[in-house]
Amino acid sequence: MESLIQLLAWGPNGWGDEIAAGTAITVALGIATLPFGLLLGFLIALAKHSGGPVARLLGNLYTTVFRGLPELLTLLIIYYGGQRLIQEVQALLVEDPEPIEVNAFVAGMVALGMVFSAYSSEVFLGAFKGITIGQIEASRALGLNRLLTLRLVVLPQLWRFALPGISNLWLILLKETSLVSVIALPDLLRSTFIAVGVTKEPFFFFLVACLIYLVLAMVSSIGIGWIERWANRGERRAGA
Repeated sequence: MESLIQLLAWGPNGWGDEIAAGTAITVALGIATLPFGLLLGFLIALAKHSGGPVARLLGNLYTTVFRGLPELLTLLIIYYGGQRLIQEVQALLVEDPEPIEVNAFVAGMVALGMVFSAYSSEVFLGAFKGITIGQIEASRALGLNRLLTLRLVVLPQLWRFALPGISNLWLILLKETSLVSVIALPDLLRSTFIAVGVTKEPFFFFLVACLIYLVLAMVSSIGIGWIERWANRGERRAGA
């Protein structure tokens, strides 16, 4: 057992620093993907809720495609397809261009963000339906235009209604970051695979990876609980 623990030492004789670096990349990828996916999902939900027929059609098509495709396939298409697209554009603009490789972190963020946005748009759409038409009509009666109504009336309530669903999607996103290991991004799972390949200790290192993911989920759950209490503080005061 002691020899296994020594495998997590820092430095050339252990894998602790590699596992820690992979964990940092996993967390950074999740944090970078979250605002991108939220913003895109909100815009899609807004188009489906308040847009015209064309906007609603495009929004429904987007969510159907990215909810229907496997996340891994979406990641591979974005990574390899994006690389091919950049090379084609570069060939049109530059003679004898230098080869350009798509950054794996950016590709992972875009791919996971697009999938996340497809699901979060449905959460936002449900939250929109929780805001009564009477509140919108009252804001217009007070002379608020559509932008002010959105900022002062809709958004404060929208986030509170959407928060439980977004919280669940964040936990799913945190696990799906492991998919980027297939495009050579040294996240937690890829670092674990490398350690397993060198040490031939699959059970130990996969168990360590499981524990790290569980710790990340527990910390996220604590943070989500605090955010939900903060978001509902006004409602509790009104009830008191």
